[in-house]
Amino acid sequence: MAKLTIHADSPKQTINRNIYGHFSEHLGRCIYEGIWVGHDSPIPNTEGMRNDVLDALKKLNIPVLRWPGGCFADEYHWKDGVGPAENRKRMINTHWGGVVENNHFGTHEFLRLCELIGTEPYISGNVGSGTVQEMSEWVEYMTFDGESPMANWRRENGREAPWKLTYFGVGNENWGCGGNMRPEYYADLYRQYSCYVRNYGDNRVFKIACGASSGDYHWTEVLMREAARYMDGLSLHYYTVPTGNWKDKGAATDFTEADWFKTLQETFKMKELLVRHSEIMDKYDPDKRVALIVDEWGTWYNVEPGTNPGFLYQQNTMRDALIAGINLNLFHHHSDRVRMANIAQVVNVLQAVILTEGADMVLTPTYHVFDMYKVHMDAKFLTADVESPAYTMNGAHLDQLSASASVNEDGHIHISLCNLHHSESLEVSCDVRGYTGQAVRGTILTSDTMQAHNTFEEPDAVKLATFEAYRFENGELRVTLPARSVVTLRLA
Repeated sequence: MAKLTIHADSPKQTINRNIYGHFSEHLGRCIYEGIWVGHDSPIPNTEGMRNDVLDALKKLNIPVLRWPGGCFADEYHWKDGVGPAENRKRMINTHWGGVVENNHFGTHEFLRLCELIGTEPYISGNVGSGTVQEMSEWVEYMTFDGESPMANWRRENGREAPWKLTYFGVGNENWGCGGNMRPEYYADLYRQYSCYVRNYGDNRVFKIACGASSGDYHWTEVLMREAARYMDGLSLHYYTVPTGNWKDKGAATDFTEADWFKTLQETFKMKELLVRHSEIMDKYDPDKRVALIVDEWGTWYNVEPGTNPGFLYQQNTMRDALIAGINLNLFHHHSDRVRMANIAQVVNVLQAVILTEGADMVLTPTYHVFDMYKVHMDAKFLTADVESPAYTMNGAHLDQLSASASVNEDGHIHISLCNLHHSESLEVSCDVRGYTGQAVRGTILTSDTMQAHNTFEEPDAVKLATFEAYRFENGELRVTLPARSVVTLRLA
């Protein structure tokens, strides 16, 4: 049996809604086909964006959406993607498949997408192959409400009022695809470029510096030492690769029990990264003014057989649902420093929440976890002490239970529980201190097999259901979690 003690009588920091952010890169079929089908498409659309995807994203209450990359961002020249569509330059997507893009989805289209689904835009600027002037003019184009060349050009292109833009990333992965830079060099470039990311009128830009790749703690040290006072956020990227081998990452659906366990092990490395990067940030920023922004996370497997290897298209199983739950629980526990996270990616790429094929669309198990967990947005974090039995395989150990809890402004307590074991159920005794009621509602996501996933032929193989396997005994809430399950409870 697992023991969970929730301190509902002493709520902590607010769980920033932006932890539930998403990421949309010009990669494979994420933008083109996944979101954008064009005005003349037979697929039902609003201003060129497919209605089924828009409706699904609106249901998740996505708080923030990152664009245009990713590696794509540091080769993207925004001026090629504005103005009449027929006049826009075609470009080669050198990072992702070598395909030619027509630039029909650009700044206006992305910001309109954000308006349609009710999300805030997070734009990544080009440091790797761009210029200070190019970045400065992009911010001016989007946010200046006055007389200037860029603001006038925006009006000529059909947008009179400026957009509200809060989140702006000054480069992406500049230690790698964004320029192979040393941290000392990038820190100086960040200071220079960010100086020209200006606030116009009442718009205030939250400037995000390119942070480390997984365990590169030296990068974080240098950036915090040299540039912390010029930034509002510092990013972190970490992907769960089951094998630890980027050349053969493992299959998305054809995996063993040992593969399942190893994938969860790799996921829990996120905990160490959050702790150690936060410790470095605390040294230079003890008041935690600078946010840790985990703006790329998720699973990365071998692509589906027969698909373009540069498109990073992979299926999504119950294993991915648990990985999403683990990561979101970790972000909750570290939400004093982690104030945004963006799963990669929103449609058709990596750990996507949505898959499309022609006119068809399917929601993945990961989508359903985000749907369950959205109740934690903007709620107060509740400390949850976990005593869990060990989940053991080949001499390695994990806690079988991953959990987090929060209380919202209406006083409702939400508890999210993940039973990580591939085959064994788990009894959980919950001591919710400060709670005296017995009004409980539950939702569960589980499956008959580890490899279960949703397809276009069977779109509801893995779906949400009502959860009722709980009872009260001696004032404690007892919960029985099936194997490989994610449960969210609401206590009113």
